[in-house]
Amino acid sequence: MDAIKDGKIQDAEIVRVISNRLKAFGLQRARDAGVPTVYHNLKTFGKQHPELTNDDQIRKGYDKALADLILEHRPKRSLVVCAGWMHVLSPNFLDPLERSNVPIINLHPALPNAFNGVDAIKRAYQAFQQGLITKTGVMVHYVISEVDAGKPLVIRELDLAKDETCAQLEDRMHNLEWLAIVEGVQLAITNM
Repeated sequence: MDAIKDGKIQDAEIVRVISNRLKAFGLQRARDAGVPTVYHNLKTFGKQHPELTNDDQIRKGYDKALADLILEHRPKRSLVVCAGWMHVLSPNFLDPLERSNVPIINLHPALPNAFNGVDAIKRAYQAFQQGLITKTGVMVHYVISEVDAGKPLVIRELDLAKDETCAQLEDRMHNLEWLAIVEGVQLAITNM
């Protein structure tokens, strides 16, 4: 939001913020800025749809409903930005957006093909402590069905420091993520 306001991201407007975590800071920031928000949680969705009788049906229904949320009120040119979204997106979500020419990008705190999935920073820190790596980084990539495996738009490396704690590394990674997501969003918009 700040990068759009400050002109660091051009030709963009945030039309909705969706989160699967009720207390996500992004929801409050969006509400404070007058941007519509939606809380879309898998467990809540399952309780609201008792006709879906197993986890697979609930998951597929949830992802389809998420795609519908995005597609129902979207501008002609749209981009979905996953930043802090901790839910693997299935074809029930990905396919409708692809058919509608809506690209999806994701911010991930690791370099390509390293530490895909959850706890990437913690796993990189542990690998460094074991002498397996000397650097880590962040990437913004296009989302595909394989977790954190889409084509990278932005890759930023970070040297690991011998005496730093995992919490200190997390802070440095988050600072790098904030820069990378701005660059990645602008590149994705330019590429549309």
